[in-house]
Amino acid sequence: MEWDWHVQAACGYAELGMHRESIAELNAIAPRFQNRPEVLQMRLHHLMRQKRWGSALRVSQMLCKVAPDSGTGFLHAGFCLHQLGKTAEAKMLLIRGPIALLKEPIYYYNMGCYEALLGDVNGAKENLLISFKMDASFRELAKRDPDLKALHFII
Repeated sequence: MEWDWHVQAACGYAELGMHRESIAELNAIAPRFQNRPEVLQMRLHHLMRQKRWGSALRVSQMLCKVAPDSGTGFLHAGFCLHQLGKTAEAKMLLIRGPIALLKEPIYYYNMGCYEALLGDVNGAKENLLISFKMDASFRELAKRDPDLKALHFII
């Protein structure tokens, strides 16, 4: 399939740091394939790298619609909302997300961050400890995360 080849090329270019070329490959995909999850995820990668949170939010919301059982769109949409200063909305979006999220340590980490910022220290601590148990590398990330300043005493 031609669209698949373009996605693979876009991924390769992105891995090499050739972002313009990667976006050009995505733009070369026929319109009827633009809402495929693979295309949306790659486009989302570029928007988030550029910190274009509003555009990234729209793409991640589309990803939620076309792949509702996958947690990817929900995690990214939540992060975009958080970056746009809508942390409470980000938390609610994740709570309403698919059950697949409960298998992802980043889900618990992000929930911990959002709860910490919203003043729920106990909820934040609980979620962070789950993320650390699932993937110990999140503990190191948490030590440097400014969103978790209020919890650095437990990390």
